[in-house]
Amino acid sequence: MQPLMTPVEVMAYLDQVFPQIHANGEVYTIEAIRSGEAVMRMTPNDAHLRPGGTVSGPSMMGLADFAAYVVILGHIGPVALAVTTNLNINFLRKPGPGDLIATCRLIKLGKRLAVVECAIASEGEEDMVAHATATYSIPPR
Repeated sequence: MQPLMTPVEVMAYLDQVFPQIHANGEVYTIEAIRSGEAVMRMTPNDAHLRPGGTVSGPSMMGLADFAAYVVILGHIGPVALAVTTNLNINFLRKPGPGDLIATCRLIKLGKRLAVVECAIASEGEEDMVAHATATYSIPPR
């Protein structure tokens, strides 16, 4: 399944319809959208850290959810009202305070539901710090 939108097109669209994603600064970058997959980077700032110098769980959940939205939009086109119906995350190890890379893969892309798997790792590391699955409801066209 080939993407319908490029990373630049998706981010431009999101800047229009979802500008609040940048409420804590522009911390998200879409690195790639390719067949069935998207890769996103999060460059956390102080608002994303918790005591102990690690990226907070809610920040990692936000990254997983946003990256899932990006991979879906990249493959269905600009549909603002695609919404999360379920998000499950497992925190596997403590990430450092640096950039996180989320690689999201479409497991199922139907007419009404999309299911995504997301692996989050610290930049330059192989081991995941978190693993998430998300289901999105896609509105009828």
